[in-house]
Amino acid sequence: MATKGAKVERNSVSEQPHELNYEAKKNGTTSKAVEAAKKETGSNKRTTVEKAVKGK
Repeated sequence: MATKGAKVERNSVSEQPHELNYEAKKNGTTSKAVEAAKKETGSNKRTTVEKAVKGK
């Protein structure tokens, strides 16, 4: 298993439905809101997306 790729995956939120649902459940919001936060920030970094979701 490549550790470099695993670290990248933990720090980002992909477009996959299960990832969006996980972030939504974790932050108490909807997957649509997480998707909108990704578009709004222009980033897929987990910390950036979480800050944007919590700020709404």
